[in-house]
Amino acid sequence: MKYDFTSIIDRHGKDAMAVDPAPDSPYRSGFELRPGFDHIPMWVADMNFATVPTIQEAIIERTKHPTFGYFRPREEYFAKIIDWQKTRNGVTDLKPENIGYENGVLGGVTSALRILASQGDKILVHSPVYVGFTGVLKNNGFEAVHSPLYLDEDGVWRMDYEDMDKKLKEQKIHTAIFCSPHNPTGRVWEKWEIEKAMEVYAANDVFVISDEIWSDILLDGRHHIPTQSVSEDAKQRTIAMYAPSKTFNLAGLIGSYHICYNKYLHDRLLKEESLSHYNSMNLLSMYALIGAYTPEGHQWVDELNQVLSENVSYGYNFIKEHFKGVKIIKPQGTYLLLLDCTDWLEEHGLTIGELLKKGYEVGVDWQDGERFFMKNAIRMNLALPLSRVQEAFDRLDKYVFNAE
Repeated sequence: MKYDFTSIIDRHGKDAMAVDPAPDSPYRSGFELRPGFDHIPMWVADMNFATVPTIQEAIIERTKHPTFGYFRPREEYFAKIIDWQKTRNGVTDLKPENIGYENGVLGGVTSALRILASQGDKILVHSPVYVGFTGVLKNNGFEAVHSPLYLDEDGVWRMDYEDMDKKLKEQKIHTAIFCSPHNPTGRVWEKWEIEKAMEVYAANDVFVISDEIWSDILLDGRHHIPTQSVSEDAKQRTIAMYAPSKTFNLAGLIGSYHICYNKYLHDRLLKEESLSHYNSMNLLSMYALIGAYTPEGHQWVDELNQVLSENVSYGYNFIKEHFKGVKIIKPQGTYLLLLDCTDWLEEHGLTIGELLKKGYEVGVDWQDGERFFMKNAIRMNLALPLSRVQEAFDRLDKYVFNAE
C-alpha cells in the first residue's frame, strides 16, 4: 500500500475527543483503569489513521498567504464535489447550483427538517437509529417514529416496508430521515431496496432527508447507490447530505454539503440556513475538501476500505469464535460493529452497564448501544491500526467475556 494505516499515532493533547474526552464522560468516569492498560478508542466514530497528505498540503499552501478575509467558495470546490460524485457514485447530472454548504450533516438535517415539517410533527426513522438523529429531532421539537429494521433468514438487516407504510398513513407523517449506508447496523442498501423505500415515501407524499455521510466507507468491494439516483421522483423529493469529514477524518475542521435537485427545496434550504448567519463555510475547510477530493484521495480511500474490511472481518470472526452468547451481523459499510449481548448477559447474570464497565477497566473504550435504541448492545469502532484492534479483542477475551 502507498499509505500508512499501521502506525499508532499518539493523539493525546492534540484535541481529540476520542482519546481525551471530557472529565465527566462515561468513558472516563465511574471506573478506574487497571494498572498496565492504556485506552484504546473504540467509541466515537472517528478514525485513528493519518489522513491523506494532500489535505494538509492544500491547507498549508493556502495559509502561506497572510490574508483570511471574507470569501466566496471557489469554482474548484464545486468541481471537486461533482467529480467525486461522478467517479465514486456514478452521478452524471450534478451541477454547482444543486450543491449547498453545510457546517455539518446534522446541521443540514436540522435545516431540512425546518423547511419540510413543523414543530410537533412526527418524523419517520429506522431503528436502530443514529443517536445524532434522536438528539436533533428532540431538541428541535419533532417526534421520532421508529420503523424497526429486522433480520431476514440470512441474517441481513432489512426495511419493513409494510410497517413504514402503515406508520406513515396512520400517523400522517410527511417527512422521513433515511440513513444510507445505515448507522449503526452498517447495512449498504441495494438499489431495489432504496427504490421500494422511495415508492413507499412517494405513495404517502413524504419528503426524504437522506444522510449519506458514510457513502465512501464501503467494505468488501461494495458500492453505494445514491438515494436520488433511483428515480426521477426520488431525485425531486430528496435532500441528500454528504461530507468528506467521515471519509477523511476531518470532523474537527467542519464542512459538509447537501445535494438537492429540487430548486424550490434548494432555495428554501439556503434561505433557512442564512437566517442565523451561522452556516458559513470556513476558508480552510474548503481547502480541506479540495485537497481530499483528488486522485490521491481516491487511492487513499480505496486503501482505507481494504484496511477496514480486514479489521471488520477480524473482529467479526473473533467474536463468532470466542464470545459465546454474543450475536453479531457483519456490516457491509462503515467501520462499526454492533454486538448483541443479550444471551451472554442472561447467562452471566450481568447488566449491559456492568459489561461495559469491565471493558472500560481494561482500556477498551466502547459505546452503549442503548443510545441507538438497541437494547443490551454495544457499538465498537474498528477504525484503528489492526494491531490495536487485535489488542482490544485479546483484552476482551481474557478479561471480559471469558475471564476466569
